[in-house]
Amino acid sequence: MPVTLGSARLASRLGGQRIGLLANQASVDASFRHVAKVVSSLPGVTLAALFGPQHGFWSDVQDNMIETGHARHSNLNVPIYSLYGATREPSGEMLEGLDLLVVDLQDVGTRVYTYIHTMTNCLRACARYGVPVVICDRPNPVGGIRIEGGMLEPGFESFVGLYRIPLRHGLTIGELAQLCNNAFGLNASLEVLPLNNWSREMYHDETGLPWVLPSPNLPTLQTAVVYPGMVLLEGTNLSEGRGTTLPFELVGAPWLGAHGVTHAMNALGLPGVCFRPAEFQPTFQKHAGQTCGGCQLHVTDRTAFRPVLTAVALLEVCRRLAPDRFAWRQPPYEYETVIPPIDILWGCDRLRRQLENDVSFTKIAEEWTADLQAFERLRARYLLY
Repeated sequence: MPVTLGSARLASRLGGQRIGLLANQASVDASFRHVAKVVSSLPGVTLAALFGPQHGFWSDVQDNMIETGHARHSNLNVPIYSLYGATREPSGEMLEGLDLLVVDLQDVGTRVYTYIHTMTNCLRACARYGVPVVICDRPNPVGGIRIEGGMLEPGFESFVGLYRIPLRHGLTIGELAQLCNNAFGLNASLEVLPLNNWSREMYHDETGLPWVLPSPNLPTLQTAVVYPGMVLLEGTNLSEGRGTTLPFELVGAPWLGAHGVTHAMNALGLPGVCFRPAEFQPTFQKHAGQTCGGCQLHVTDRTAFRPVLTAVALLEVCRRLAPDRFAWRQPPYEYETVIPPIDILWGCDRLRRQLENDVSFTKIAEEWTADLQAFERLRARYLLY
């Protein structure tokens, strides 16, 4: 049976209320109806304000770290408040007069995806101003079983990581909201409208729901599958494929040889993935207009594939092949002006220091096991499915 979204329960939940709605262009149901249209058509309900995350309410802002301004919805005639601009948390003025804030955002299961931090910022603000929050749950597109990667450590909080969770967290956005609200003391009045017929082993293409790109550089489910690891390349001078039609599936640089990288990666025998030599020219972002040598990731078994392990191995190989050219990206990055981007992406400086000291990717992976076991015990309290 197809999965039914949490937003399908809104008609029975809302009534006689002034509603604020945090959403973007991917907030559609199985019939491609946008949640703003659904809410605004409910009898007795007033859609009073819209809120948009990074990339804007319409997801029309392509690149990272480009702020959006406030606007007005031309058809619904309601304000659209940007939560990726002058503020990343709704103000009392924005929330004034609202009876309820509804959140309907498609997360992709990765700590560094900023939409979850926009959501938790809303929980914190709504607790402060006494506005209840309803989360319309959505499937984790890469499943809800596997967790992977390092944990965020104190002192490395940023807008790509606010709470102590691993890089791949294995939760739906509703489950994550409950965990953060309770375990990290956000203390909002929170209700999650759950999914029907979703099970944890499901990937998005098994749900019967349409894929609408949640942000400009996650165009396909395949992109989302590799993203939990390949996003780490944003913390380096390697191109992660932004500015191509295969973001996060391509990696390279003008000073790398495609066949050398590919041979070294395939020789590792990493589970569920093969590497193909590739040359590409990004149209924007790193190395725009230059030919980059590197490879494309081809995931052959997504249940066996370990995106974080794969990305760490890739960083090790690229450093080894070009020790004088490989470099860590320098700040600023996502509102952080001091800490290196790789450190806030990983959640601490350990990965960078280990790679600089030639610690193998297998040893690095062994060290995150204990932290993941502790997180498994924490997240078990908040699983809805």
